[in-house]
Amino acid sequence: MRIRLCLAALSLAGGAGLATLSAPSATATATTAATTAAAACTDVEVVSARGTFEPGTLGFIVGDPVYSALQKKAAGKSLSSYAVDYPANLSPTSAARGNTDLVNHVRSQAAACPNQRFVLVGYSQGANVVDNSIGISSAGAVVGSPIVATLPAAVEPKVAAVLLFGNPIRALGKSVTGTYQSRTLDICAKGDPVCERGGNDTGAHLSYRDNADEAATFAASRL
Repeated sequence: MRIRLCLAALSLAGGAGLATLSAPSATATATTAATTAAAACTDVEVVSARGTFEPGTLGFIVGDPVYSALQKKAAGKSLSSYAVDYPANLSPTSAARGNTDLVNHVRSQAAACPNQRFVLVGYSQGANVVDNSIGISSAGAVVGSPIVATLPAAVEPKVAAVLLFGNPIRALGKSVTGTYQSRTLDICAKGDPVCERGGNDTGAHLSYRDNADEAATFAASRL
């Protein structure tokens, strides 16, 4: 099925941009991966937080193509995926709900599968979700929230890579620092108003499928 994406809204406030995506039908917007507390114990689980109103299983623009690319790059390793269960809408509690679900899922999965490693993927609002989960607050960013949960220290070594795209905290001059910094690839397309202060290229925020191979290569090198 061909999915056509359109830019539903873009507003600028305080130098940060807001891009929301809408699909042409309710069916597409409702498409999400089935979630389970503890999936099969594969070598690697890709945990993906989609962008605002983004359709797709893990996310049409980022999660799905990154997972597909990583399957090819991570030769000899078994992969599974988890779509963070959260509204991904404009509610002020949306990112916080994603933050809670991501941390709860990874903690549960790590307990059930002690040898499993994780690749965390976040696009747009989903990047806020991942930021919060690794201890970098997205409060004040577009569709951001204060931290409500963080991955425990025992889980931290199991996170092989963090892949962020169109990360709203970058428009605030922030980035991932500390424990996860060396494992993080944070991509902001030139002119993307969601992650680049003063950016004015709305199409740039929809361009991250082009970075799937780069991101998969980065993650695979750390598995």
